[in-house]
Formats: sequence, structure tokens, C-alpha cells
Amino acid sequence: MYRAPVEEIAFTLKHVAGLKPALDAGTFGDLGEDLVDAILAEAGRFAGEEVAPLYKIGDEQGAVLSGAAVTMPPGWKELYRRWIDGGWNALSAPEEFGGQALPTMLGVAALEMWNSAAMAFGIGPTLTMGAVEALDKHASPALKAKYLEKLVSGEWTGTMNLTEPQAGSDLNALRARAEPAGDGTYRIFGQKIFITYGEHDLTDNIIHLVLARLPGAPAGTRGLSLFLVPKFLVGDNGALGARNDVFCSGLEHKLGIHASPTCTMIYGDGFEGTAPGAIGWLIGEENKGLACMFTMMNNARLAVGMQGVAVAETATQKALAYANERRQGKTASYDGSGMAPIVHHPDVQRNLLTMKALTQIARAISYCCAHAIDHARVSVGDEAVHWQERANLLTPLAKAFSTDVGVEVASLGLQVHGGMGYIEETGAAALYRDARIAPIYEGTNGIQAIDLVARKLPLGGGEHVHGYIAELKAVANQARTSNLQGFGRTADGLDQALDDLSQATRFLQGLLADGRSDAALAGATPYLRLISLAAGGAYLARGALADQSRIAICRFFAENLLGEASALKERVIGGAESLAAAGQTLISA
Repeated sequence: MYRAPVEEIAFTLKHVAGLKPALDAGTFGDLGEDLVDAILAEAGRFAGEEVAPLYKIGDEQGAVLSGAAVTMPPGWKELYRRWIDGGWNALSAPEEFGGQALPTMLGVAALEMWNSAAMAFGIGPTLTMGAVEALDKHASPALKAKYLEKLVSGEWTGTMNLTEPQAGSDLNALRARAEPAGDGTYRIFGQKIFITYGEHDLTDNIIHLVLARLPGAPAGTRGLSLFLVPKFLVGDNGALGARNDVFCSGLEHKLGIHASPTCTMIYGDGFEGTAPGAIGWLIGEENKGLACMFTMMNNARLAVGMQGVAVAETATQKALAYANERRQGKTASYDGSGMAPIVHHPDVQRNLLTMKALTQIARAISYCCAHAIDHARVSVGDEAVHWQERANLLTPLAKAFSTDVGVEVASLGLQVHGGMGYIEETGAAALYRDARIAPIYEGTNGIQAIDLVARKLPLGGGEHVHGYIAELKAVANQARTSNLQGFGRTADGLDQALDDLSQATRFLQGLLADGRSDAALAGATPYLRLISLAAGGAYLARGALADQSRIAICRFFAENLLGEASALKERVIGGAESLAAAGQTLISA
């Protein structure tokens, strides 16, 4: 059974990501460590005692579609009610609409715990929180007044409707259309696929945010507008009215997260005799919908990164517990009777330590991204620009690296379990199945790597990333000069990885400056892993400097795993030509 690592989460927030200095400086008003600790403790209790016990039934029974209605697994509706009664949906939402306006750092920490306990549960509120942010920043006062309070409380949920069967990740190809009705509303027509929590019975209304094209709109993404389309129309007094012309026509049968309903949504088909055309309201300006939706998508990308961290944490806990119970063979380190627990075997230890280290660095990167988001919000002038650029830089790392880690760690967890991991009874296989979607949705990890190289490396005239690397090098230097026992060759490993990162960064920036974007993008995926590993090593060192009990895992990572950085640099710098040549052999005539 999952047990929330509250102390580990609190330590990473405070001493690695920077929450404690921010609290000491009064950055978040009266928020203090006592309240932070209380929130984390209660979130951990709720995740472990309330959410986790319903994980298995959710995985085994899943969400069920009957007609156009989706029924959630037994106990999930009651669980969701207890969750919103606890105020968890409102944690980081604006106070104006009933939220608690707490830092994003606390929100993502709690999100980690919900997803560790049951990823299929945690993803639902993720979309609602993203909808709240998009409406708060872009919607009219009238729409905010009518919808935000119930979305903030969680009484209603929100969705994000982007892709369509012919479009995939290419939003240029979207065909859903919107027609002005002449009364300030629009009629929406089209099909959307892969819509998470598009239909369910947890709440009595669902608020869909839908990308569609207006008549005469420009081609491509420049012609997309964003619309609010409720499942049930809402009166001026807040009461629910008639059913809108939107329904779920299908539910995907997925590899994992079975309790999360992944829906095909139909708009404007005359559902149950209604007049054709789903009634919607414009959010923001016409043809500026993608900018509005990106507010929601960026929120979702960090949240999906937390899913990777979350599954990695649960997989590590499960594997470590099994390794201490399972007995097999003999080892020199075990002086007990009978066979040794497999945790004594060096190869099992290597797997477990790799799982632990990767989980910690993915958590640190994600929390540092949240830290940057928080500081961008409360800062002004150049400082606000700096923190926004830092958040922009770290978002693709948090999403892509963390979700890759989720899959990698869940796979290692299966290996530690051996044959028992490959069958469903232990639960290790379910975690692997759940984890596999996270590198795919909210922008595939390849797209995140493209975004990192093409859009984020040029930030600040190309110098922001080098300032970030300099900050990481300062941590490496602190480890070298600390005189603390046990660091071994950690500083050497960090210096080498950060030098590799600097070389790879300048190489890619040079390609971009010369207009050789294809060559630069050929190295994008290895570059994303390179910068993540180098940053992660520095974050482990930062934690070890604050708490010497962490030196051992920091050294293990630096001396056993961080050497991958040099190979990644070579792939970035020398791999483009061979990739292009070999890639041609894959293309059919």
C-alpha cells in the first residue's frame, strides 16, 4: 500500500526547490512552514488512507459507458465528494472565486500524492485546475462569475478538447467549427477524441473548453478560437438548465489508467432531439484560442510531469518492500539464516538505488519548475521576466524527463519483482501500464524536446540557459569545497556533466543561428535528457549539502548514472548526419 513520503516531499520543496527561503522572505504573505507541513501531512493521509485503497478496483473494473453515460468504479464518486469537501481542488485557485491561492509548489506536491495513490483519480482534477487557470486569465467577467466558483470548488469539472481523429498532435489540422448565433453565443460542431474525463458521474455538470474554427478564420493554428461548452446549460441564477448538444459516443479501452474515462465527444449532432449545434461562449478573442488554451496546456504539462514522479515513487516503494521480503540465494552481506532477502544482492541494490535517484531528481526538477511559476507570478519587472523564462525552460524538462522516468522506474520495479512483477497480483504491472501514457499525452515527449531546443534555448537572447547552467555549476563547486565526508568523486562527475551540457547547448544554439533547425532538432531528445540529468545531479548535491544523510544517494548517482551525460553530448553533436542518412531508409517511395 502506498504511503505518502511527506518528509521527502517537504524537504525537496524547502531545501532543493527553494520554498524555505521564499517563506522566510515573506514571498507568500503569512504562509509559514507550520501550515505547509500541516497541508502536506493531511494530503498524505488522504492519499494513503482514502485514495489508494480504491486504486485496485478502479484498475480492475474501470469506467463503464452505457448509452452516452459513463459510470465510475464503485466508491469513486464518494471518494471524489470527500476530496472536494476537503478543499483540495481549491488549493492553488484564486481567492476571488473561493480558492486558497496557495503556491503552485504546494499544489503540485499534493498532486503528486493523488497520482501516486491512483493516477486515474489524480488526472481528473488536473484538467479542472487547468480550466480554472485558463478561464481566470482569459474569460469575460460574466463567464468567470457564472462558472469559476463551482469549478474552483470541484462541484463541476473541466475538460480540454483539442485533438481530432485526423489531427493527432498537429493542431493545424483541426476541423471542428463554430458558428455565431447572433446573440453572443456560438454553435459548435465536430468530433474530439482522447478527452480525459469528458463524461462521468462524479459531478452534475462538466465544462468543456473546446478549440474550433469560426467562418473565414485563417488557416492553421492562427484560426483557432476557444469556447466554453457546458454539458448542461447554466441559468443566470446558477441553476442547471437544459442538456446541451454534446455527448460521449465512445470510451477508449486503454493499456492503463482504466478508471479515467477517455472519451470521444460529439458536438452539434442533435443529441436526444436537441437543436443541432452545441451552445458555446467565446473565451478571449476570436482566432486567439490557442494562446488561451496554452495557459491550460502548460499547467497540464507540469501536472503530467508530476504523474511521472508519482508513479515512480509508488513503484519504488513497492519494489523496495518486495526486495526486503523476497528471499533468494546467498550473499556475503547477509549473516542471517536461510536464503538472503534479495535486497542484499548488488544488482537488486543497483536497480533500487537507480529508481530512488531518478525519482528524486524528477521530483526536484518538477518542484523547481513550480517554484519558478510562483516567483514569476509574485515578481515584477526584470525579475518577473527572469522567473517566467526559468519556468518556460523547465516545463519541457518537468513534463518529458519526469514521465520518461515514470516508465523507466516502473519497468525497473517489474525487474526487481522478477516473474511476480509480470503478473497482475503484485500490482507492479499495473503501475507500468499506467505510466506508459504520460510520455504521450499533453504533447508527446518528442514535441517537448523540440519545444526545449527551438523555443526555450533562445530565451533571453540565448543566455538564460547559460545562466541556469552557471547556477548548477555553483552547486557543484559547493560540493567540492564543502569538506563533507562521503561525496567521493561527485564534484568531478557534476563538473564533467555540466561541461558536456554547456558544449551541447552552444552547439545547438549555433545550428539554430545558422538556420540548420533540422540538424538541431535531431539532437533535441538526447539534449533534453542531458540537461535533465545534469540538473538532477546538481539538485541531489544541493539536497546533500543541506542534509548529510543524502550524500550516499548523491554520490551513487554521480558515479554510476551521470556518466551517461557524455554519451548524450556525443549524440547531440555528432548524431544528426547519421540519423538523417539512416532515416531515409525508413521512408517508403
